[in-house]
Amino acid sequence: MSKFKVWIKAAAVRAVKTIAQTAIATIGTSAVLSQVDWRVVVSASVLSGVLSLLTSIAGLPEIKEKASEEKGKEE
Repeated sequence: MSKFKVWIKAAAVRAVKTIAQTAIATIGTSAVLSQVDWRVVVSASVLSGVLSLLTSIAGLPEIKEKASEEKGKEE
């Protein structure tokens, strides 16, 4: 698999996890489920996903760990 595809997959997984965590935290700030402002939940979650992708540009430790594991198997 090309390095770009590996990076995209790892960045996407991280972004989805971040979006889910943000949604859970934002929903959790409401006292009652009927008081949830869903526009705020969606907005904050999408923003966190974008920020996660931008942060992933700096590097993804998961890719380095995977490369180290594969290198160890070859030896």
